[in-house]
This record gives sequence, structure tokens and C-alpha cells, in this order.
Amino acid sequence: MKNTEASYKEIVMIERYSHPQMKRIWSDENKFAKWLEVEIAVCEAWSQLGTIPRDALTKIKLARVNLKRMEKILKQTHHDMTAFLGSVAESLGDESRFVHLGLTSSDVMDTALSLQLVEAARLLSQDAKELSSALAERALEHKYTIMMGRTHGVHAEPITFGLKLALWMEEMQRNRQRLAEAAKTVAVGKISGAVGTYATVPPEVEDRTCAKLGLAPAPISSQILQRDRHAQFVTTLAIVASSLEKFATEIRALQKTEIREVEEPFEPGQTGSSAMPHKRNPELCERICGLARLIRGYALTAMENIALWHERDISHSSTERIILPSSCLLLDYTLTLFSSIIKGLQVYPNRMKRNLTLTKGLVFSQRTMLALIDKGLSRQRAYELVQRNAMKAWQGNRNFLGLLKGDPEVSALLSPEELEQIFDYQYYLRYVDEIFKRVGLTDRQWKKKPGTTRATRLTPRAL
Repeated sequence: MKNTEASYKEIVMIERYSHPQMKRIWSDENKFAKWLEVEIAVCEAWSQLGTIPRDALTKIKLARVNLKRMEKILKQTHHDMTAFLGSVAESLGDESRFVHLGLTSSDVMDTALSLQLVEAARLLSQDAKELSSALAERALEHKYTIMMGRTHGVHAEPITFGLKLALWMEEMQRNRQRLAEAAKTVAVGKISGAVGTYATVPPEVEDRTCAKLGLAPAPISSQILQRDRHAQFVTTLAIVASSLEKFATEIRALQKTEIREVEEPFEPGQTGSSAMPHKRNPELCERICGLARLIRGYALTAMENIALWHERDISHSSTERIILPSSCLLLDYTLTLFSSIIKGLQVYPNRMKRNLTLTKGLVFSQRTMLALIDKGLSRQRAYELVQRNAMKAWQGNRNFLGLLKGDPEVSALLSPEELEQIFDYQYYLRYVDEIFKRVGLTDRQWKKKPGTTRATRLTPRAL
């Protein structure tokens, strides 16, 4: 199938950023190697119970699967497990009769899939850790870089860019916990026969096999491991992807021309538009947002795979061949990509300061209201006085502090000196250090880099 230029670009970028280990985990070579690993572990368990002779086991351990031969057999059998077993049998002699003894296909396939998912989760957790470290470093770098905090997209009160990044870092720490829990949920094996009754393979074989593979035996199963486990895994990946979309969406918003407080990396020679040479688009963050939607779609499919007919049908099988490898590969890619964005993120403190003063002091409306309440006014009356002046400033692009000083009702309660003290940006940074300590970020963890931005003390005159 030929790819369009756009889809080819996505494939190339995923190949570039995805870890080789993740691609190896979901390769056919690794998949069938895991099947063989499970088969041999089961034979070892049977041997320990005296069913398979030791000399036969020694030969079975040398078994191999020939993928090309398996492909030829598959054209005849139309069943991947019987094709696999046929290929393995050809690498053995009479002892091949002991391979797959008492098993059903899902005993091998589901247990091997668990091994793949555990490996994938380990890599994704490392990706998340690397992103958390990148966020922590940039958060500390901009711990006191004051900027406008926004709610509903409208100026609210000042924050620091470091606080924004620390918030993301703490969310990624929760995501690492989620990944660990999801990995534990799928780290189970199932060696219980055609419908899970152990009629042809005793529980002792399952226990010994799972111990050998580093998995926990499923307490109970049907023909398969229950798909709520896999749904939890893929849903967890979707949550992590949604966090990345959240972060990327914020960068996209802050990169708008009218705001332009940050900008994702833009390499020399890079172009943003075929028509407009000036364009510097947040296309990396947009890509992350798009791929997050795809992973969330996989989560829905994974949840729909939970309901199967009776002890098992294969309506889940075709989708899992797509959603499990793809969701892992895509999240690996987006985590790595976003780490590179954070490391190379361009931050513009002067632009943040400009935007901070855009409303000419309106950000101090709550502080002014609280000061009037402290002077004895009711909250409702204090709100009315402040809002009256705030609307004049908003609609007439006037200096809020000047309007307050000129309001007789306000000036009767607050002196010019008191009002100027209220208009102090440092007030909003009083607890930045404490917040950073709460999330485990201290300056001792970070070596200050040249150009680190500290808080700019803006006076009323700067407004």
C-alpha cells in the first residue's frame, strides 16, 4: 500500500523518535520468540512433574521457530498457532509431541502477550521518567519567571512559568504510578486449557510456568485472560497521552502571535508554510494532540473487547493486533517527542512581562477588594466598588490604579500609599518555594544555567 506524503512523514517521524527496543518488542521475531519461551516453560513444568522425560526436555530447549517456514504453513492452515507449532516441530524429532501438551492457543498467546506488555510498560515508564526530569529542570529554571495566569483564556492573576511546568511534572509522576499499576494488572499468565478448567493441564503446571516467566498466575480464567486487564492498560496509555495533549495544547496557546510567551523548537532551515515564509507553527505540539486522539480511540476499542461470547470468541483478536502495538509505539513516540520539545522550548520572559501589564493593573482587583473588606466594607459593597473601576479600566484602556486613587469612596478607605503597596507582583510569588517543596523540587537538585530568569519586580509606575 502506497502512503501519501503526509502519512509517510508521520511514519518517518515515529521511526525517528520511537525507541528501537519498543519496535523490537512488537516485532514478529519477538512475538514468536515469546510464544516459544512460554511453550518451553510449560514443558519444563511438565518435566518437573514427571510427565516429560528429561532427555526430551533437553532437546525441546533447543527448539527454534522458522518464520519463513511458518508463513508457508500458515497459507495452508490459516491458523497462526498451528503454523507456529508446525515450524517448531520441524526443528525437533519425536519429542515434539510434548510441545503444547494439554494447551489451547490462548494459553500461549495470552501469556506471551503479557510478557510483551510488561516489557512495553517498562520502556514507557522510562520515557515518562525522562519527561518528568526535563520538566523539573525547566520548572526550576523558571521558578520565578512571572507570567499571567489565565482562566477561561482571560487574564486572572500572576503565576510563574515554573509553577506551570511543576504542575505538569507532578501530573507525569501520577502517570508513572498509573503505568506501574497497569503493568501489574497485565503481568499475569494463563495456562489452564481450552475453557479454563485445567482439565488437560493441572494448576501446578500454570504455577511453575508463571514463576519461570516472572508472571503471576491468573486466579481464574476462561479460555483467555480477561480483557478488562488489557482495557486498563490501554486506557492508562490514553490517560498519559491526554496529559501530553493538555501540555501541548497549552504550548500551542502560548505560542499564538498575540501572546507569544513560549515557542516550540524551530530548527535552522525549517519551514512552517509553503506560502508564507514567516510562519513558525507549533506543528510538533499539534502532532501530539492528534496522536492523543488516536490513542484514546484505541482505549475505546480495548473496552469494547471486554465483552466476548461465552468463554471466548475472537472479535477482540483482530483489533488487539493493531491497538496494543500501536498504542505503545505511539505513546513512546509522543513522550519522547514532548521531552525534546520541553528541552528545546523557547521562553520569552519579556513577552510575559508585557502581557502581564496589558490590562494596566486589573490583575490586582481581588487584592483591592480584600483590602476594602479588611477596612470594614461588606464583600458585596467592596466588590461593587472595585468592579466599577475595573470596568472603566477594561473598556477605556485606562490605568486601574489611577482610577482607584481618583474614586472618592475608595480613597476614603485606602491611601495612595496603601494602594501602591497592593499593586505589588511579588505578593503572588510568596508561596512559590513552598509549592515547589511540596512536589519535591528544590534548587539543590538543579545547577543554575546562564540566563536563568528571576522574578521581575514591577512597580505601579511600570503599568
